[in-house]
Amino acid sequence: MADRKKIVYPYIPNSAPEVQKEMLASIGAESIHEFYECIPEPLRFKGKMDLPEPFLDECGLKRHVEKMLRKNRGTRDHLSFLGGGCWQHHVPAVCDEVNHRSEFLTAYAGEPYEDHGRFQALFEYTSMMGELLEMDAVNVPTYDGSQAAATALRMACRIVGRDTVLVAENIHPDRMLVIRNYCHPGVAIRTVPFCEKTGTLDMKALKEILTPDVAGLYVENPNFLGCLEVEASTMAELLHSSGALFIVGADPSSLGVLAPPVSYGADIVCGDIQPLGMHMYAGGARAGFIATRDEERFVRQFPSRLFGIAPTTHKEWGFGDVAWERTSFAKREEAVEFVGTASALWGITAGVYLALMGPQGMKELGEGIFQRSAYLAERMKELPGVRVLFEGTPFFKECAVNFDGSGKTILEINNSLLERGIFGGLDISREIPSLGQTALFSVTEVHSQEDMDTLIRLLKEILG
Repeated sequence: MADRKKIVYPYIPNSAPEVQKEMLASIGAESIHEFYECIPEPLRFKGKMDLPEPFLDECGLKRHVEKMLRKNRGTRDHLSFLGGGCWQHHVPAVCDEVNHRSEFLTAYAGEPYEDHGRFQALFEYTSMMGELLEMDAVNVPTYDGSQAAATALRMACRIVGRDTVLVAENIHPDRMLVIRNYCHPGVAIRTVPFCEKTGTLDMKALKEILTPDVAGLYVENPNFLGCLEVEASTMAELLHSSGALFIVGADPSSLGVLAPPVSYGADIVCGDIQPLGMHMYAGGARAGFIATRDEERFVRQFPSRLFGIAPTTHKEWGFGDVAWERTSFAKREEAVEFVGTASALWGITAGVYLALMGPQGMKELGEGIFQRSAYLAERMKELPGVRVLFEGTPFFKECAVNFDGSGKTILEINNSLLERGIFGGLDISREIPSLGQTALFSVTEVHSQEDMDTLIRLLKEILG
């Protein structure tokens, strides 16, 4: 193996020994090892890492990386029925065209030194989201929907003045992990079980768990299993009678056909805007939204930036931060908000998508997904040893299918589908073992009837 101390990478200027020596001299250090003196001796790695020989030319490195990338199999090459929080939606070309513009794409945290329309673009995005949600205040996006949910729960605790929250067990398991991490310490979490017959929240359990120290309840509608929480308005009544807030995680792609959460009593609505013009990107371009009514008790506690519009002294419209004094820019560590590197670019992208779709487009999107979901569920019932779960409960985008009677595991079925060029349903047998060998099959507007018929035909072959 080559002596790595003597290696100079032509495409990494600071790897040249004379450059490194000059850099060390400028800060008064003898060796790079001085930077690690704060690390206790027992924790330092003293061996040699088992690494392959380095590539000393950019062309060879590029060829090597491209060879590794060719091993990937994505949704452009395979038919995919994976969902579970990151879905394959159609991305109009104009979304990519706008978010690749240099004034948006290259700015750190979306913050160019001169505002080339970014503030207005984000204001327009929040305005359209407000119309979709029928809410007044919508934030500039957070990192993702999980952070939006977690910060919304802490927001509820500050508003109500309590330190316990309830979280439905039928939310995305990864989101539950983020919520637990973000709320610890200081906020106690109690989970509310769901009914395995309906896939929806157990209302009897909610009544028992809801005590005077609870600040709010977080549910998703549709939930992780795809089911619609048809008793959401009853949940809101229970919470409000206890002085608590109702926090609902919503899928924006459903809101062209489903009533917005505020109509059934939600106080805070949050979620992920990934369905609104964003590619999947190995787990998704993600960005979270939070929305409330225009009430001071809510607006003052927003954990993220808010943009508004106001006339300027030059008789033009200006766009900028609302309630600046609550932000970390003004109050530093005492603030209720700390944005860091936020997802402003995806807010602009979602704004382009919403402007392109309009109310009629969002309605057609939701209707199409509902129709495809129902069709796939009916076709699944033809398969031997297969059950579609939660019959009688309306569902959207995700279809929960149990394969216990087939004699095969989800892993075996998905491996067989992959050999045939299909990504099967999301295996949730480990996350929710009580449901047995169950997978979530997701369909969106990109799936044709032929796609779904192909899936059923291949599943019949695999199941015998």
